[in-house]
Amino acid sequence: MNPRIALLLLAGALACRPALTPIVDCDPHGDAEPLCGFQNPEDLALLPSGKRLLVSEYGGMDRADPGLLSRLDLDDDARTQLFASGDAEGAAPADGWGDAACPGPPPVFSPHGIDLVERDDGRFALLVVNHGARESVEIFEVLEPRGEARVAWRGCAVAPAGSWLNDVVGRSDGGFLVSHMMPRRHGVAQTWEFVKAALLGMETGCVLAWSPERGFERVAGSQAALANGVELSEDESVLFVNANLGGRVRAIDLTTGRALGEAPVTHPDNSTWASDGRLWVASLSGQVSELLACDEIERGSCPVGFEIVAVDPRSFATERVYAGDGVSMGAGTVGLQVGGDLYVGSFAGDRVLRVRGIAGGD
Repeated sequence: MNPRIALLLLAGALACRPALTPIVDCDPHGDAEPLCGFQNPEDLALLPSGKRLLVSEYGGMDRADPGLLSRLDLDDDARTQLFASGDAEGAAPADGWGDAACPGPPPVFSPHGIDLVERDDGRFALLVVNHGARESVEIFEVLEPRGEARVAWRGCAVAPAGSWLNDVVGRSDGGFLVSHMMPRRHGVAQTWEFVKAALLGMETGCVLAWSPERGFERVAGSQAALANGVELSEDESVLFVNANLGGRVRAIDLTTGRALGEAPVTHPDNSTWASDGRLWVASLSGQVSELLACDEIERGSCPVGFEIVAVDPRSFATERVYAGDGVSMGAGTVGLQVGGDLYVGSFAGDRVLRVRGIAGGD
């Protein structure tokens, strides 16, 4: 396709976003039960107790809109705020928790993807992609991880200039991998980056690895059209990266950069591991214009449909686990198994969705 024509087509799509009718009721529908009172719960992580979730309440990507971290207690569905802008004001970075050059807590905290990892020293780190005032990965220690669970800001790693991050996965040695969607630009230049990924199929993003010794480095073989969700194999040797605009989940050998296989998934967002060893991948069903229109929702939940798709990490066979039809919640960005239940978060809505009896508990 001629690049000029592609730019005009995408500009037209951006200008003609459909008007969406939000889901505002908070009533159960069959086995699907909305848990309301959240702000865009884009990503979820299960605490070691199995009774509580950490929730990333997404603010946005423009560096000005704040979000927060919260906790969802599964016994009584209570929501507790854990961290917001200004909560760590004046705190100094701790040794061994991120980059020694971290300038301090973020002036504005706007979380996106999160990951909980047990470090080699037995402490639990929560890694959070942050868009507030700076593009960074903020690092928290989870205190009482098997009890009430609190978080304390410990440090950060500020991303290279021009980065636009999305999701993160931690390593037990204190390092992490983070997806870089595409270069962050302004105006027409930013629209052109979307054109290259959405209409021309160009791999504008990649995954960045960070370590205390080497800082940020591009992961060989990780190029993707809007790199989104990332996960690691149990031995941390294989990276799974979701190409949101490329429509696939790819596996990469981190030692060699060799592609190990891929699975087709429509607009794959975040991934989590299920108890049967498969990846559960949130798949956004709408067109790009519909997903962009979700940003205009001011109450309730975006109604755009989604699926949770299980991907076998060896054969790359796929199976639909759940289809969200936009009745109880739409725009699902993460599907997390807790026992026999499914919990779903969204980048555009006021709720976490719980679906009972979706899988066999262990």
